[in-house]
Amino acid sequence: MTVAMEDLKETRRNLTRYLKEFRSCVKAKCNRTHLRTYVEGQVGDLPRKSVEPIALAAGVAPRTLQEFLSMHRWDQNAVRRRVQRLVMRDHADDHAIALIDETSFVKKGDQTAGVQRQYCGASGKKDNCVVTVHLGYTAGDFHALIDGDLYLPEASWDGDRERCREAGIPDEVTYRPKWQIALDLLDRAMGNGVRFQSVVADEGYGRYEGFRSGVDSRGLWYVVEVDRSQLGWTRRPRVVAPPDYAGQGRPPTRPRLAPGAAKARRVEALWKRGGPSWQRFHIKNTDKGPVVWEARVIRFFPCEQGLPGEACWLIVARNVLDGEVKYFLSNAPSDTPAEVLLHVAFSRWRIERIFEDGKGEIGLDHFEVRKYLSLMRHLVLSMVSLLFLMEETQRLQKKPLVDPLPSAGGRRSAA
Repeated sequence: MTVAMEDLKETRRNLTRYLKEFRSCVKAKCNRTHLRTYVEGQVGDLPRKSVEPIALAAGVAPRTLQEFLSMHRWDQNAVRRRVQRLVMRDHADDHAIALIDETSFVKKGDQTAGVQRQYCGASGKKDNCVVTVHLGYTAGDFHALIDGDLYLPEASWDGDRERCREAGIPDEVTYRPKWQIALDLLDRAMGNGVRFQSVVADEGYGRYEGFRSGVDSRGLWYVVEVDRSQLGWTRRPRVVAPPDYAGQGRPPTRPRLAPGAAKARRVEALWKRGGPSWQRFHIKNTDKGPVVWEARVIRFFPCEQGLPGEACWLIVARNVLDGEVKYFLSNAPSDTPAEVLLHVAFSRWRIERIFEDGKGEIGLDHFEVRKYLSLMRHLVLSMVSLLFLMEETQRLQKKPLVDPLPSAGGRRSAA
């Protein structure tokens, strides 16, 4: 997109106004200067956006910008809170969706906080990398990254506290499964006034009953992808109380399936013929044409420790063009229209777009720091830069950035 000179001048003025929002978080004048240098470097056109090229382009010593990340006194937690409050001030929506996902950064060596050989989405294979879990926010045609945290591997890091101290990782930062980090990010954002209606995540989170129940207990809907091996029933099987016990040893205390009750089945094998009718939905437009999926939507009882859980929605979605099939579970109310469920389910592309913009536009993956504090501050400053980039993109494009709510039969519906 060609940007006129007047638009560039307006962007510079907007950046000045925008960064004033963070004065109470970054109080020292020198640090406010470093904040502007870092953000200008990230949203600018440098081919490499790590500390050294950003500093050199701005005519400052790289060490001063490194110390801004690693040593200077400013409140990165307050900056994160301010990002979240700006999103609520300007983009609050009763139907806002929380986007949960992780991203990875290939790194050499073994000194960067959290690095280890593990599956790396950035390279598509097992690799030496750092993994971070993130929370995004989307409402209407707006989306932003509003939080993120480091995944600390259990054995190689949490099990070696001396290694953690050498990387500057506080003793209170310990191993948590990624789905628990995601719940903690939701708690932190909601505690700061961010409001969501629903949560979307891929099967790396949706497969865990603890994650699903955690979202439900926070009063939010979830629409999460699950593996095709997910077990459950489309009709609730009869469950009986523990039988009277007159034998020796510990008596049974858990309910069990009634004799003759149907066994739980994999979602991929629920219907060999018949079943709910397929409905066709237009999801969005792309450069390659419209994306159309057809879906079956039915009430479902997931298998939890061998017993039926609470009734929820099962959504089986099939790509019309290539036949790809996805499975989703949702605790949305029983009268929720299918197109709303599909809208939330397929909103997950937004977090993928955020990561794409973060790595392709502002250098989210260009960090060369090793210590924990510097890494956390880089993630926070990247959220600052991404929010500004998103709002400026909306201003310059002067048109909606995304498609409206999916509709049945391939037709568009109002957002």
